[in-house]
Amino acid sequence: MTDALTSPTPGSPVQFEVATNVPTTHGTFEMRAYRDLVTGAEHVAIIAAGPDGTAPRDGALVRVHSECLTGEAFGSLKCECGPQLDAALGTIAAEGGVVVYLRGQEGRGIGLINKLKAYRLQEDGLDTLDANLALGFPADSRAYGGAAGILADLGITSLRLLSNNPEKRRQLEEHGIVVESLVPLVVGISAQNAGYLDTKRDRMGHQLPTHLEAGSPLA
Repeated sequence: MTDALTSPTPGSPVQFEVATNVPTTHGTFEMRAYRDLVTGAEHVAIIAAGPDGTAPRDGALVRVHSECLTGEAFGSLKCECGPQLDAALGTIAAEGGVVVYLRGQEGRGIGLINKLKAYRLQEDGLDTLDANLALGFPADSRAYGGAAGILADLGITSLRLLSNNPEKRRQLEEHGIVVESLVPLVVGISAQNAGYLDTKRDRMGHQLPTHLEAGSPLA
């Protein structure tokens, strides 16, 4: 196990705390915990070596994933976050790579209670974007400086991003990360989240198929 650092790297938005190996249903990962020095949130890098046993490096497959309690722990069908995390972990277990798991960004950064308020507004007919706006928030409040700091600590300055979201790519590139390509992650489609996914595609620019069908596999 790597010893915890006593101070952050000068200029880094995160402080490394500890590394340990964790067995999971997908295999054993190295997990490195970080404290976000801007937001105070606790993040984790979930790391899998490649088939040849080498650690991820430039050009690695990386998923930057925001915490979603409702989708990941409660199995909500209003989003595809749980299946996305599961698919990402399975993919890096097979191919090698990193999942950077960002805590404190529930509901695109508005928090759990406000996310449930947004759900309630969606029951009245608003889509996911307008519900956030009606609560006084931007369409997406998430920030990725912490993720960029974690990737820098891992020595990864260029990557293939497992995501459908060009905005995530843009923000990472603003923080100095070279995104070589977006690798589609199309999973968890259901009748309950079809409208949510349509909004992500049509109003937020996510790279999703025009016709979404329940049960679509990882593309």
